[in-house]
Amino acid sequence: MPIHENRAQTLRNMQIVMGEHPPRDPALALEVEVLAEERGDGWTRRTLTFVAEPGDRVPAHLFIPEHASGAAMLCLHQTTAIGKDEPSGLGGKPSLHYARELAERGFVTLAPDYPGYGDYHADAYAMGYASATMKGIVNHERAVDLLASLPEVDPGRIGCIGHSLGGHNALFVAAFDERLRAVVTSCGFGSFGTYHGGDLTGWSHSGYMPRIATVYERDAARMPFDFPEVLAAMAPRGVFINAPTEDSFVLAGVLECIEAARSVYALHRVEERLVAAHPECGHDFPPEVREQAYRWAARVLG
Repeated sequence: MPIHENRAQTLRNMQIVMGEHPPRDPALALEVEVLAEERGDGWTRRTLTFVAEPGDRVPAHLFIPEHASGAAMLCLHQTTAIGKDEPSGLGGKPSLHYARELAERGFVTLAPDYPGYGDYHADAYAMGYASATMKGIVNHERAVDLLASLPEVDPGRIGCIGHSLGGHNALFVAAFDERLRAVVTSCGFGSFGTYHGGDLTGWSHSGYMPRIATVYERDAARMPFDFPEVLAAMAPRGVFINAPTEDSFVLAGVLECIEAARSVYALHRVEERLVAAHPECGHDFPPEVREQAYRWAARVLG
């Protein structure tokens, strides 16, 4: 099967679990509303909302550096009640303040709330979605629209970064949206078969994909897609993986995915664009690996 057909099949299989991706409306205005603005050390942070779909506004923080490089990063938060505030440096773990840190390095950054976190209280299921995951993908694509619309951003130089919940959501949105040219995923995945012995209960609640329980009985062996295919769908785009040795996503499961995807990158002759770091720590994004990821993103995005 040709490479492009493999990717198309992966997207079809993801939608079997996540629900259909709704058609995009190119005429839908973002209607950005700025709620507050604050100046920091070399950047301006705007707290705003934007239209994801009619009747639904997503809260976010936007950082505009004083000396913007033209590159931009969509910054997705982990599972934390404060949502977008953590990557924006307004609380939570200092090791996850990547939206602010990237802005200090010249990137325009946008940190939106995921459904049910921060200031975003939308009910994806009441809106007709089969999963919060698919609603997240749609919202994050609209966030890319917002970044691409800014005069400080080159639309061909946009990437995505996330940790944990944000780590897999970064892969999910990039699988569907090829405008994302570089993806940094931290503690975000492992093969389903190595997740709690193949018991996918943790993936099946309302914050993720309920069909994993209702259709596939939380059984990894029955799933129509897995992370090796999701990673392969990124090719030939760049992916940087932070996979600590003691993370809750078992390292062997991460390496299994990387090895499988590497063969697809080899077919594209871009094996060097699939990069992984394995710090000796738990579910974290340590400073030396963040710095490595930031420099990598700057190179990949030019």
